[in-house]
Amino acid sequence: MDNSLRLVPASKSKSASVQDTSNSFGLHDTLAHGPRSLAAEVHTVSPIKDRLENWEATQDNLKLNLERNVYGLHAPVRKLMERNLVSWNPHMPTYRSSNIHLDILMGRDETIEPADFMTPSGDLTIPLSVHADMQKRRGM
Repeated sequence: MDNSLRLVPASKSKSASVQDTSNSFGLHDTLAHGPRSLAAEVHTVSPIKDRLENWEATQDNLKLNLERNVYGLHAPVRKLMERNLVSWNPHMPTYRSSNIHLDILMGRDETIEPADFMTPSGDLTIPLSVHADMQKRRGM
């Protein structure tokens, strides 16, 4: 199936065991299959969690591809350019700001999520040192 028109995120449960990647000696063949990762072999995460984490990206990709098929290539390129322009935030890093422009372009302006009304009280206070917060934002 074409990944560009996928409604539900793909399952990431594609892993190979040591028996699948072993050479004639019964050892993992690193040259053919890459380094062995124990974290990839242990499945502690459910496949539904992977799908839920990628849900919004998959839906957005579907909408952009449908727009490309209906209106042409310029429509998703323009939409992505507009999102990039409005996501740039020239405001002071210490003050909390909402990006309603990006929410409208992403179609999230009519939805209410817990992050919209359950902000921690620490985020609502105005910091005392603007310079220290700017340095913290830059990673100094």
